[in-house]
Amino acid sequence: MSVDHAAEPEQRVTALELFFDLVFVFAITQVTAFIAHDATWTRLAEGLAILIAVWWAWDAYAWLGNSAATDEGLFRVTLFAALAAMALAAIAIPDAFGANALLFGIAYAIVRVLHIASYVIVARGDPQLSHVVGVLGGWMLPAATLLIVAGVVGAGTPRAVCWIAALTIEIGGLYFFGAVEQWKVEAGHMAERFGLIIIIALGESIVALGSGAQGRAVTAGLIVAVLLGITVACAMWWAYFDVVALVAARRFQQTEGVERALMARDSYTYLHAPMVAGIILFALGVKKTLAHYGEPLDAVPAVGLCGGVALYLLAHVLFRLRNVHSLNRARLTVALVLCALIPVATHVAALTALALTAALMVSLLTYELVRYHAARERLRHAVLG
Repeated sequence: MSVDHAAEPEQRVTALELFFDLVFVFAITQVTAFIAHDATWTRLAEGLAILIAVWWAWDAYAWLGNSAATDEGLFRVTLFAALAAMALAAIAIPDAFGANALLFGIAYAIVRVLHIASYVIVARGDPQLSHVVGVLGGWMLPAATLLIVAGVVGAGTPRAVCWIAALTIEIGGLYFFGAVEQWKVEAGHMAERFGLIIIIALGESIVALGSGAQGRAVTAGLIVAVLLGITVACAMWWAYFDVVALVAARRFQQTEGVERALMARDSYTYLHAPMVAGIILFALGVKKTLAHYGEPLDAVPAVGLCGGVALYLLAHVLFRLRNVHSLNRARLTVALVLCALIPVATHVAALTALALTAALMVSLLTYELVRYHAARERLRHAVLG
């Protein structure tokens, strides 16, 4: 596009979009509970598969809202219907690979069909967007159909194969067949929407703290565990919103045309997915920590507690590398140390593992604050005015 984006009126996230996102809050909570109920490697893999499906559905509607810039008329009614279908899918999550597999598949497929239907409404009178919608339907709908098939075939390998095929099409479809060069992206709206989903995910870590503490005696150990969990959650918020989100949004605003669409696809659709997954894994780990803070963690919760934060930081490293082409060595180093901490967490008290995770995050942010103080202040003032 050869438009002066600075002169365009800024598109903001609408009240309907925020309301719509509430059903994804429920879905994310369901994913955490699904894994925590039986924290095995199989359950972890299934939970992450469900999270990917939920993410791709939410992401599709984030792009839709970016194109629609409205919450009126038939578009509003269609989103309400999609919200209801997504609520049914979320209800089915605890047994999405078992008795409720077909319910999840059908509900998810309805969410995807309504997404395409909404785009058809938005694309009326716009031949270019109508063509893009046709391309989207060419891979989104087959992927959704495979999840219905997964609910029909037997549990075990056949169902797993359907899920793997569906998610491969979902993840690869946008990259290889997304017709990105034809997208027109409102940068401010998209950056804001994805920032809000990070807050939603972080909210799940706070919910996990409450859930993990529920029914436990309020001892000194529990209080310390809650405070440490909140410290890590706050550090994860700081790591994203203090500078990273602001700089990325400004860089996003400065791009145009295909470059802007590619940044939207890579930096937001793809690289925010592991950020959200990392937060959800941490929520799992901290929930298990509060339940048994004096005992070592099992392998999967240890991966959640330490590996989840590591994944979050690694996504930040890639986010910066993609947008400003520089490597954040401090965050990469802390992420690697957190990965090394995973086996340690299975041998020391969970409270100790949480304390070490909190100490690493606080040390990282303190280092960045001191080391880049002048640059941080300059960047924040330049962006925030």
